[in-house]
Amino acid sequence: MAPPSQKSATKTDEQVAAQFTSYYLQRATKEFAEDLDRVRNADDFKNEALPILINALQQGTRMFSPEEQRRIVTATAAASSASSKQGEDE
Repeated sequence: MAPPSQKSATKTDEQVAAQFTSYYLQRATKEFAEDLDRVRNADDFKNEALPILINALQQGTRMFSPEEQRRIVTATAAASSASSKQGEDE
């Protein structure tokens, strides 16, 4: 099995971008959980606004170049792999 850094190197830019977007949204929603709850629970918030909110959060990924996205995806995959391997060793 290839090391995580090699796995990320063989992924297409589209695959890396999709994986990075997922990671970024998870981090953003965790970091801004209280603020997002306030927005979602506001009297004037409609369910139709949810896709707009998600799209707005996704716009943050544009701050990162494809190279930065690949580096982050590679690093998170390596950390995840090391963490799961440590759990197996215990």
